[in-house]
Amino acid sequence: MYVAEYYETLGLPVNSSIEEIKRAYRKKARLFHPDINHSPEAKDQFIKATEAYDFLIANHGKGQIDDQEYFRIVEEWRKYRQDRSRKRAQYYARSSYIQFKNSKYYKSTKILNASSIIFNLVIAVTVLIFTIFGYILKLRDPVPGEERRTLLSFILLLFISLILLIVSFIYLKAFIETSKKQRKKK
Repeated sequence: MYVAEYYETLGLPVNSSIEEIKRAYRKKARLFHPDINHSPEAKDQFIKATEAYDFLIANHGKGQIDDQEYFRIVEEWRKYRQDRSRKRAQYYARSSYIQFKNSKYYKSTKILNASSIIFNLVIAVTVLIFTIFGYILKLRDPVPGEERRTLLSFILLLFISLILLIVSFIYLKAFIETSKKQRKKK
């Protein structure tokens, strides 16, 4: 399989972020896990999705390499990791979906999701704090002739930081609600 095929297997555009890859994998794993989906091709689809996930995570960010290096990476993957990835996927396909969801493999996708949401929230709060303190310091020690630029910069940065903060809270709220729904299902 080529990289584009791995992205296609997960239903993603090429060069998706790690977060998008993990989110798409969780959806595909739930959709095709043989414990939930009893169709004959579900197990194969689950194995393909797991293989695609393993490859894309292992080789994410290597898109800026030349063709020769790219083909070397793909061949190395085929020789050493593809078989291991398929065996792991077959193991998870034989286990129940609940056991799969409780595995470290599946949980690692959720941990990245939570950590990225918290990281975004921290960045938004930091930008807001530095914007306010920076403006206060500029008011205390003004530079002659820059009062108008300082106010304009402050308003722009305040607006951007508030948007970041609101978006971070929306994602945090959605994550908490999803987690609560998943806990209730257990």
